[in-house]
Amino acid sequence: MDKYNIDTSQNKAILIVDDMEINRALLAEGFKDKFEIFEASNGLRALELLNDNNNIIAVLLDLLMPVMNGMDVLYEMNKRGLTSRIPVFIITASDSEKMLMDAYELGAVDIISKPFIMNFLRCRIGNVIELYKHRNDLANIVDEQIRRLEVMNQSIVEALANIIEFRDCESGEHVKRIAGLTEILMSAVSDMYPEHYFPKTEISKIATSAILHDVGKISIPDSILNKPGKLTDEEFEIMKSHTVKGYEILNKIPNIMDKDIYRYSHDICRHHHERWDGRGYPDKLKGDEISIWSQVVAVADVYDALISPRVYKKAFEHEKAVQMIFNGECGEFNPKILKAFEASIDKIKSKVI
Repeated sequence: MDKYNIDTSQNKAILIVDDMEINRALLAEGFKDKFEIFEASNGLRALELLNDNNNIIAVLLDLLMPVMNGMDVLYEMNKRGLTSRIPVFIITASDSEKMLMDAYELGAVDIISKPFIMNFLRCRIGNVIELYKHRNDLANIVDEQIRRLEVMNQSIVEALANIIEFRDCESGEHVKRIAGLTEILMSAVSDMYPEHYFPKTEISKIATSAILHDVGKISIPDSILNKPGKLTDEEFEIMKSHTVKGYEILNKIPNIMDKDIYRYSHDICRHHHERWDGRGYPDKLKGDEISIWSQVVAVADVYDALISPRVYKKAFEHEKAVQMIFNGECGEFNPKILKAFEASIDKIKSKVI
């Protein structure tokens, strides 16, 4: 009676890779009652079978083979991330300490020396397969929970943004465009400047966070927020307070948002009106005292405000808006971001026009 209990209801398979037919036959005989069996006489064929079959849950791999040896197979599997979910058992007569250590470093879970005892081998491999199954199931559960959290966070962000839309007729579409513009600009900055590199997942979070840049406008009186004429100095000071108000609003909800989105949006709310020369508000930050994501949102915000109609102005043409930004008519911006903006002109234009 077997001492391992594997769920075979989904037609799970083992891949046996060995150039000796007799070895493949012996191993296949030992596992065929529990698994579908795939065989390969060289490493190249083994990789083809791995590409074509997603039900392979373990690989029994010889090291010394023609065409492509076992170490090369293991290297490719490691590079593709396959060894994290498919256990690889090295079955070899080699006693090279370096070769075996290299195999472990590339992700092999066990070294089984030839000749082998089949009953012992079945238990040994079966136990590891069961362990990987539980680990992979747990990883899938975690991934699903992360996906649900991402959906929930997106819903929270969009709900807050929609509140602004009820207060300010222009802000609804504005915040959606800001997310797209931020993603374009942030990607360009990341590509052009290694010191500001961000993976795509982080850029996506920054873009989502940018949606909340004007959430503080909830606190601005309608008479100021939608005033068709020029604001008085006193009214402008009240309007400027939306940066701090947004920061304070987000201070009250840190536990219901993704920690990264919270961190980015918290900073963006307060600092998207800061300027490179220190003449922005509310904190008069200068240069790299301003986070790179807040600097990017600042440029995206100004550009979209210029090309959009407002109760107090008509929309500028794309070319005029770009000219105004580069001429410093809307405040001074980081030269690096302006170069990224220039490099992204076509993408930006297609996004908003």
